[in-house]
Amino acid sequence: MIQLLVMAKAPVPGRVKTRLCPPCTPEQAAAIAAAALADTLDTVRQVPAARHTLVLDGDHPAPDGWTVLPQRGVGLGERLANAFRDAALPGVPALLVGMDTPQVTAGLLMAAAGAMGRAGAVLGPAADGGWWALGLSDPADAEVLPDVPMSAADTGARTLAALHVRGVRPELLPSLRDVDTVHDAIAVAALCPSGSQFARAVGGGAR
Repeated sequence: MIQLLVMAKAPVPGRVKTRLCPPCTPEQAAAIAAAALADTLDTVRQVPAARHTLVLDGDHPAPDGWTVLPQRGVGLGERLANAFRDAALPGVPALLVGMDTPQVTAGLLMAAAGAMGRAGAVLGPAADGGWWALGLSDPADAEVLPDVPMSAADTGARTLAALHVRGVRPELLPSLRDVDTVHDAIAVAALCPSGSQFARAVGGGAR
């Protein structure tokens, strides 16, 4: 059994998805972010886990039964490392995902949990060179993250290399496209299942 972590920012206009503006207004961008988070939480909650944890920057309601932890740290790498540290459960591996891949499926997350059972760690590459998921058996291994440049074209490769230095050999998951720009949002919305809140929000605000 693993723990599932969702790293998220409260969908406040002017603070989230600013690269969608224009053509979106700050309010539309926040609505798209809120829908991405809702779809992600709906998917993650379908996956059996020792605990479901929302690691949150800001204030936003979590589903019933979830643990909520505040993000801590200056940069994203430090906040990610602290998320693994603060959420740690003795002997329970943790799989962390963000809110920017609302097309993720429960089946993919369950496959990731299985891969962690084999390899002890997983890394899900993102199409832009970053990563959309990181699973670690030992939260101390996340200490490499503050030294990895985030939001860069080689973030995924550098994360993998830093973990290798620690002797961690993550199994690679399928690559997903995360949502940074309007073109990303439209492409990802097309991959979401029927009934997706994200697809509806994109249809109303990013086209």
